[in-house]
Amino acid sequence: MYRIIAALLIPTAVMAEGDALGTLNPEEMTWGSMLDRAEEGETSMTLCASGYMLTKSGRHAAARTLFENCAEAGYTGAMTWMSQMDNNGLGGDYNPDAAAEWDRRAADLGDPVGKFNHGLNLMRGHGVARDEVQGRAFVDAAAAEGLEVARRLQGAGYDLDEVTPDADNWKYAPAF
Repeated sequence: MYRIIAALLIPTAVMAEGDALGTLNPEEMTWGSMLDRAEEGETSMTLCASGYMLTKSGRHAAARTLFENCAEAGYTGAMTWMSQMDNNGLGGDYNPDAAAEWDRRAADLGDPVGKFNHGLNLMRGHGVARDEVQGRAFVDAAAAEGLEVARRLQGAGYDLDEVTPDADNWKYAPAF
């Protein structure tokens, strides 16, 4: 009988010593596990959504890693977050060109927020060559899909001050 008990306990002791057979109690819904999974390149709707809480908690570099993986996997919401981060220098340098490219990619995939943001970029010439006609067309497409802020901009005669805080005027002023 003692041999049977000993035979049953030996594999358990081996499993507890190392992770060759796996982790006995892995983290699942913690920041640590989310970041580990992001660093391994994993993407899922839940994992991508956790980037919102990361950036809102001030962990911008970690959120950037997570959002970039998700954006590269085709999640348009992550693309608009990457744009916001690049446009504000969060977790990386201020980069209006990269921000505009993320918005364009989201717009090209049909995302209404991406269309609106890309339209604003075109109207301002922020990160892309200025093209007010094309910019309005993107805003109109977002409005037609029900994006309220796009409808608000249309109702204001495309006055960009309607949707942009005056504190950001320095950012959108002509560079010449």
